[in-house]
Amino acid sequence: MSGNSKKPPRQQQVFTLLVEIGRKAGDGLPDKATGAALVVYASGVDEAEAVRETVAILKQADTAPLDVSGYGTLEERKAEGHEISDEERALMQRALDENAVIVAQMTPFYD
Repeated sequence: MSGNSKKPPRQQQVFTLLVEIGRKAGDGLPDKATGAALVVYASGVDEAEAVRETVAILKQADTAPLDVSGYGTLEERKAEGHEISDEERALMQRALDENAVIVAQMTPFYD
């Protein structure tokens, strides 16, 4: 029996996520905002891991994540015909290089 039964490490990928956040004290949102939508690039071996990491980090940052929608990897988005700018690609690469969660865009909601 070989002692090397470990699976090879799975490749990290970057997933594009849309996160809806609610209000919470200290969340840094504008005073009259009721929440916000965040476009996030998050690395993970799968989308579920990317979502878990993102939610954990957003909670640590005193925000209240309510809902997360996944838009897939760069390759999946290209296959769906999404236009992806060089700036977006650079942020995705940074998320991969740094094994990070990067908030690329925040849009506050108002009533």
